[in-house]
Amino acid sequence: MRESNYDKSPVIAVTDSYGVCVTGWERIAERLRRAVAERGAAKTVLVVECYCGAAEDQITAELARRLSPVVTVRAKDALLPPERIEGLIAPFLGGDDPVFGFMSDLTLPQFFDAQKIEQLRQRAHSPTQGLVLVVGVGATLIAPGNLLVYADLARWEAQNRFRRGHASNLGFENLKAPPNLQYKQAFFVDWRVCDRWKQPLISRWDFLLDTNSTEPKLADGEAVRRGLRQAVTRPFRVVPFFDPAPWGGQWMKEVCAVDGEAPNYGWCFDCVPEENSLLLDLAGVRVEIPALDLVFNQTRALLGEAVERRFGAEFPIRFDFLDTMGGGNLSFQVHPSTEYIRRTFGMAYTQDESYYLLDAALGANVYLGLKTGVQPAAMLGELEAAETGGKPFNADRYANCWPAQKHDHFLIPAGTVHCSGANSMVLEISATPYIFTFKLWDWGRLGLDGKPRPIHLNHGRKVICWERDTEWARRELINQIHNLRSGNGWREERTGLHQLEFIETRRHWFTKPVPHDTASGVNVLNLVQGHEAVVESPDGAFDPFPVHYAETFIIPAAVGGYIIRPTNSATQTELATVKAYVRT
Repeated sequence: MRESNYDKSPVIAVTDSYGVCVTGWERIAERLRRAVAERGAAKTVLVVECYCGAAEDQITAELARRLSPVVTVRAKDALLPPERIEGLIAPFLGGDDPVFGFMSDLTLPQFFDAQKIEQLRQRAHSPTQGLVLVVGVGATLIAPGNLLVYADLARWEAQNRFRRGHASNLGFENLKAPPNLQYKQAFFVDWRVCDRWKQPLISRWDFLLDTNSTEPKLADGEAVRRGLRQAVTRPFRVVPFFDPAPWGGQWMKEVCAVDGEAPNYGWCFDCVPEENSLLLDLAGVRVEIPALDLVFNQTRALLGEAVERRFGAEFPIRFDFLDTMGGGNLSFQVHPSTEYIRRTFGMAYTQDESYYLLDAALGANVYLGLKTGVQPAAMLGELEAAETGGKPFNADRYANCWPAQKHDHFLIPAGTVHCSGANSMVLEISATPYIFTFKLWDWGRLGLDGKPRPIHLNHGRKVICWERDTEWARRELINQIHNLRSGNGWREERTGLHQLEFIETRRHWFTKPVPHDTASGVNVLNLVQGHEAVVESPDGAFDPFPVHYAETFIIPAAVGGYIIRPTNSATQTELATVKAYVRT
């Protein structure tokens, strides 16, 4: 293994940001008092709108104690009773299914009692002078505010709070609920509702309150927006996060220098803007915001017009790691067709994907496609028996098991049964709706919680493409390498994805600078070989941007032309990147 230079806390330095961010409740209160005084008005309504999962009670207590408002209004006092909210969200939670629901089209006002909202509005309106403090999810329903603070929270931190019993779902006090059910409700309901409410507010933020850590930070809203505008003019990385898995391995612990007491790390979400964060450096103070804020606020510049027209304010490409080095097989699985995912779960597109092998030990393999001649009834019968405690399912009897080596690329269009085997390090390149994996068999093991992991044979049997057999997989899905062009010290190959999928991937091998162009669409890349490279602008439009082995980085559509070259410190004679973009 090589010495790690993987950056786990990539930062976007924001220019002209001196003095726009303060840390700690005392300084936050001082900054807000100054903002109130600068208005020079007899009365100020300070609204703190919160993302679901933010610690509303703490925010209210800390600000009320220091700012001494004449009236404090809690938005949650106008929420519908929990039983009413249960009825409202029930159609989107999939009944007893522990994983899947239906993507909600609910809006935030539907969670509130209109009469109670009006009562709170009158309470906020009644003082003729002094400070009125309005706090909570839905605070802007009560009053638009003379000053607007947005208390934001990254989804990865929200998930950790569920696990620690420190956060409830929207409209509930359910700290003791199972974390997986809290996550399901957040994924299908809470986050959709709060994102719709947040998106138009970003342009109005007077301040952004970073609530991701125990040390709160308050940044001027315009400084945050300046950071978002600057981010789409240059390469950047989101903040990766790592998580253990029942099948997890040891590769990332060393190569990515992941600290922690977990016995393994199976997942790394290295580019999933729906859940990753951005770190903005505001004159030396690091502010963490959801990467989705960038997608919402700078959609066209980030994605490009064609991608935006197709996907809206959604980032459609996902890069993540699956580490089974010294671990076990992933679950034997399949992803739904676009028609099935739209009809059954309310998603507009499905999880087409691929496995790019960053590394592989001797004997590594990938299960992909069915063996020629497999009879559906026989395979489904064995899967059903295994699920109910019968004889373990024999995947080798029904699925092709292909040898896997470093830099192999396996294409996995939806409907194809697949599974990465043990002792592999996979860079998964896929479309973004990443929870829609139907486990058919999980090798009889338990999850990290000591309970059997959910099997989704009821869904999987409806979407398996039985015609994708040995010959088809060999011809269509394995190392579909096509040489495209070359230059001085570099060559470009097309490696996929399959023609049924909307993502195109290109691999560049190089010892000298390689010209690239976004072609008006967002590019996502990973340095899959080499110690370090540098991304540069041909005309100096952005500062040189170093990238290291295994790091995923994003080139916004607005960047246009860019160059990737080896650095003088590169230790390998030949480097390689894999690039993904949306076919148009």
